[in-house]
Amino acid sequence: MLLALPFSNPPPKSTIKPMPADSPSLPPPPPDPAKPTPTDFHIGDEFGTAKRNLPPIGIVVIGIAAVALVVGIIAFHQRAQPQGAGAVDLVSSAEVPGQHTLLVAITFTLHNTAEKSLWIRSLKAQLTAADGHTYEDEAASAVDLDRYYQLFPALKESTEPPLPPESKLLAGASQKATIVVSFPLTKEAFDQRKSLAVTIQPYDQPLPIVLK
Repeated sequence: MLLALPFSNPPPKSTIKPMPADSPSLPPPPPDPAKPTPTDFHIGDEFGTAKRNLPPIGIVVIGIAAVALVVGIIAFHQRAQPQGAGAVDLVSSAEVPGQHTLLVAITFTLHNTAEKSLWIRSLKAQLTAADGHTYEDEAASAVDLDRYYQLFPALKESTEPPLPPESKLLAGASQKATIVVSFPLTKEAFDQRKSLAVTIQPYDQPLPIVLK
């Protein structure tokens, strides 16, 4: 025996109509705040490079050279200089018999070119012989000069008072003085010398005063 099965009503037809091809597009959905927004950040452009930030190499070199020149000029004018000046005026000598030693009296003029007093710390003489050897000796004590002059009268010719250590020369003043030194030379070798100089070292001064 066949049973008649009930049939449900057919589903209604869709009422959604297809969008025509020429209809305007819908706006894009709003961005999701949970997702990062892409940017055009470039680390090379942000921090820059030497090529992008520095001037041309020629300008840099010229600038460095100009600064070095200015610094050099300032250093040259502010460099330390001796506090005095002067010159050797007269030299006389006498051989010590049998000792291969020559006593030399050196008369010089010293000018204090500074704006403060000059205090003498030490006095020396340097001699360069004809063969290039250099000799140096400190000035003899002022109390011994009269004895040297008595034994060797040739030394006393046109001499001036001594200028012992601890002597003071006022600012702008000048003074003539004589020191006596000795060198292990003969008079002939001394007369053929290349140079003779007196070095005066003041107190509180880095550079000595050299008189030639």
